[in-house]
Amino acid sequence: MITDSVKTKILAALRQSRRNFAGSDARYAISLGINAAQYSRIKNGDTEKVLSDAMWMSIARKLNVSIGHLDEIITVETPAFVYLTTQFQICQQNASGMIFCDVAGVGKTHAAAFYSKNNKNVIYIDCSQVKTKQRLIRFLAKELGVNHTGKYWDVYDELCFYLCSIPKPFLIFDEAGDLKYEAFMEVKSLCNKVKGMCGWAMIGANGLQAKLESGINNRKLGYEEMFDRFGGRVQRITPENKKERDQFMDEQIALIVKANAPDKDIRRIIATANHSTRRVVDIELRK
Repeated sequence: MITDSVKTKILAALRQSRRNFAGSDARYAISLGINAAQYSRIKNGDTEKVLSDAMWMSIARKLNVSIGHLDEIITVETPAFVYLTTQFQICQQNASGMIFCDVAGVGKTHAAAFYSKNNKNVIYIDCSQVKTKQRLIRFLAKELGVNHTGKYWDVYDELCFYLCSIPKPFLIFDEAGDLKYEAFMEVKSLCNKVKGMCGWAMIGANGLQAKLESGINNRKLGYEEMFDRFGGRVQRITPENKKERDQFMDEQIALIVKANAPDKDIRRIIATANHSTRRVVDIELRK
């Protein structure tokens, strides 16, 4: 059961999220999966019997609100976090694109989720959950509060129109290597449709880079154009040399542990973390 204290926590996150959403309350309600009347009531503090527990949980997941007993992890400005959020800001301001491929556990997803949560008109897309063209475009439409249930091309056209009507939208495609080919090509079409009006970032592990290079080398239709639209180069921050890369990751881990659990044995955590910030956040800091 969702308690009143948890609802209060969700409402606080909801108010912050609303400040970063360009559209009307009605559009924001659509993005949450509720109707305008329900949103009006909870916005004004009326939470009794307005939404089901399942819907409260759905909103909590969307807004990345922890509803258990775990403490919130303090976001640390690690070198990877600073680099990525700086690049996101540049792309959003200039309506340009970027591709970032780096090792798993460097903090890509956390930086992307944090940026989308704290900046206006930024949509974070976990491509592993919306691999097909239909799911991807309808997800984007819903996140922006526009029609997402009608005929596909009506949804696509309305999405493109809306992206061109709000100030400096920015789309972050995380786990982009999971997109099926037709969805990948639809991202290229979307880039063409709203060129100069929207910024883009495609991020993933080294597998994304391999997928892009394979598509380009094999002259697969659309890959070279996609690469060009997303900046024409692959960015990374970790060193290529394994020893130097491990040291870089361990330094990031030390920063995260110092901020979140200064009483813990940093050396022990580094020794068991396998050079992954994800393991530190998901396991070591939860012990």
